[in-house]
Parts: sequence; C-alpha cells; structure tokens
Amino acid sequence: MNPYPRPMGKLIGELSKLPGIGPKTARRLSFYILGQNKNEVKSLADALLEAKEKINYCKICNHLTEAEKCSFCQSESRDQTQICVVESPRDVVAMEKTGEYNGLYHVLHGAISPMDGIGPDQIKLRNLMPRLENGAVEEIIVATDPNAEGDATALYLARLIKPLGVKVTRIAHGIPVGGDLEYADEVTLSKALEGRREL
Repeated sequence: MNPYPRPMGKLIGELSKLPGIGPKTARRLSFYILGQNKNEVKSLADALLEAKEKINYCKICNHLTEAEKCSFCQSESRDQTQICVVESPRDVVAMEKTGEYNGLYHVLHGAISPMDGIGPDQIKLRNLMPRLENGAVEEIIVATDPNAEGDATALYLARLIKPLGVKVTRIAHGIPVGGDLEYADEVTLSKALEGRREL
C-alpha cells in the first residue's frame, strides 16, 4: 500500500529526477514544500516556469541569457582578444567566481566522447569558428574538464584552431591548493608536473 497520496507521490517522483536528488531527499523536499503556504509554493512554481520560458542560449557563445546576446557578449569592457571554451554554463559561473578572467566565453554544452556516440557535431562548435575570422581573437583558452572527454575535446579544438594562427592554451591541472602530495594519485601528479611554471 502506497503511504503517500497520489499527488505527493507524483511530486516525489518528479523531484527525484533532478540530478543529485535521491528518493530520500525528494521525500524531504516534498514534505517541506507541502509545509509552505500556498503563495510560497506558487512563487516557486512561477520561478520554475519563468526560467524555462524566458531563458535561452546566446546566439554568439551559447551561454544562458534572456536576450539574444548574453551579458558577456554585449559587454564592451570584456577582453575581446580571448575566448575561454567551457563545457557548460556552470563552468562560466565557476570561471567568473575567480575574478581572474575578463575575456569572452564559448559554451560547448558537452564534450567529445566517442564511447557515448558524441562527436564534434553533437557539441556546439559551429558558431565558434566564425568568431575567429576577423582576427580580433588572439587566444583560445580551453577549460574543459580534466578527463578523457575533456582532453579529447581540447586536442580536437587545438587541431581545428591552430592552423588559423590563433594561440590555443589549456588550463593547468594538478594538485589543488591546500592538497597534500602523499594523497595525490599518479595522474594528478603527472599533470601537475606538466603544468609547472617558472618561479
């Protein structure tokens, strides 16, 4: 016998579809939502619908935006000579949190993964190349994840872009700040050695 009324079961089912939300967390969230007053729940539902209806992808860089172009592509204060290529809009947020990067972005919405049937045509590369044609871009910074798919994507981009005379760099990988060498695996240590720089 189902211990929940049908609408609550449906709510739990929908919440558990979200990434990182298991059945226990979905139940806890459902009880929390049901404990809120009707206006608070309506506000949450309205925010979900508004985000889904109004947010789309920038026609230039594929980042999230309400307008035709995102705030980065519209900004005249951003460094127009650099484009940082990332896998997802979440990566743009992470880069911006550093406060160290002031260039433009290009969001791929994925990475090349032959094992999963994802090739260059399945990620958003098509609108990157026209951005390099006017000669204003001097450097492409590849900031894909440090895994096999990210590396494959970085190598593909380098082969595609270098013949155009644009510098292609990859963000360094290795030991995190505050990490201990004895706990680092061999691949991490090897990447840290490769990415070393002169003091």
